[in-house]
Order: sequence, then C-alpha cells, then structure tokens
Amino acid sequence: MPSDNMHLSFHKIAKQGSLSVHVADQLEALITQGKVSVGEKLPTENSLCDSFGVSRTVIREAITHLKSLGLVATRRGVGTTVLRSSSLEARPAERINPTTVEDILHLLELRLTLEPAAAELAALRHDDEDRQRLETQHLAFSNAFAQKSQAREEDYLFHFAIATATKNPFFQSFYKQWSQSVIPRAKLLSTDINPISSERYLERVQEEHSYIIEAILSRDAQAARETMFQHLNRARNMYAKYRDQ
Repeated sequence: MPSDNMHLSFHKIAKQGSLSVHVADQLEALITQGKVSVGEKLPTENSLCDSFGVSRTVIREAITHLKSLGLVATRRGVGTTVLRSSSLEARPAERINPTTVEDILHLLELRLTLEPAAAELAALRHDDEDRQRLETQHLAFSNAFAQKSQAREEDYLFHFAIATATKNPFFQSFYKQWSQSVIPRAKLLSTDINPISSERYLERVQEEHSYIIEAILSRDAQAARETMFQHLNRARNMYAKYRDQ
C-alpha cells in the first residue's frame, strides 16, 4: 500500500474561506468515492502540505475532521489510515430538546465572535504562568476523558485558561459569567448522552484542544485563531444537525 498515493490529484487551495474545510472536503470525497481504499494510508503530512499549498496546521485540522467522521485513524509512526468509506459522525447525544439546541447554537455563535480573537491574543501575550496553566488544564481534560467522564468542568477550565492568557479581564468576565454552562455538553441530560458516540466526540475535542494549545504556546497567532475557529465552528455545525431531526 503506497504511503504517498502518487496517483491522487489534489487542487491547490485558494486563500479564501476556511482552508482546512476545503482540504477536508477534497480528502473526504476521495475516500467516499473509493479513490483511497479502506486500509490504505493517506499521503504524509508533508506531502499533503505540498500538494494543497497549505500549512501543517491546516492539514492537521482537516485530518481531525476526517477522524470525527470515523473515516480515518492516525497512529504515531504509522500515519493516517482509511477506516471506512462512509462517514460515521461523532455526536454526544441521540436527540436534544429543540429549545436546548437553540440555546446551544446562540451561545456558540457568540463564542465564535470572541474566542478566536482570545486565542490569538493568548498566543501573543501568554507568560510562563499561563503556559503552565494551559498545560495543566489540557492534561486535566485528557485525564477526565480517559476516565470516561464528560469532562465538562475540565473543558470549561481549558477555555478559561485561554481567556486568562489574553491579559484582558473582560474575556475572563465572559467566562466567569457563564461558568460551565458555556460548554454545550453541560446542557445535555445524562439520559440523552450516547456513551459510544460521545466518547468518539470527546476524543475529537481532545485532539482539537491539543492543536489550539500547540498554536498558542508556539506564539503562532494566526494558527491559534484558525484552530479555535474550527473547533467552535465544527461544534456549531454538529449541533445544528439536531435542529433538523
């Protein structure tokens, strides 16, 4: 099974809209159309960067999206392997009350206007204390996830740590006002949660957090903004699907 799939044809990405979404769309189409078979590996990260003309951050975001659809799996030292040819989206619940869905979507809309900017500022302004706080909260989320928790508090504290790193007290005030209710899963009833798909969903959240913190701590402001936007936008798109049920 060739690792770089030299027979594949990719289109360079125009510098408009969300780059990672455009990349993910092309890769998803290749998989669902059978041009990359189940069990076959996608090209390497470096090869995809060259093929699409984008950064590693964009490629990682695109692969995270494919993983959230259950299409691929990534193993260190092995690469990204196609698992199935049809998507199986990770979702935290089978159904959600329509009023709750609207509340979640309104809050995510607000967060999308604020938090990408907060991540950008955190990348530019964080100090050693912020670095330690961010790493601690990211580890706390990972540990909660490993213990099969919904990691609501840990998710909130991770985002609050980013708000703190902006050095702008009004970002902190926003999170203090909403507390854990800013996290959509906090609004879900335990009886609505699907343990299997929810675990897959939280795995995606954990990975997205890792990309956000990597961008912030490397002081890559543009990547921090982009990864935070994609993190929240994917959540908004996913919860919007409950509205159509």
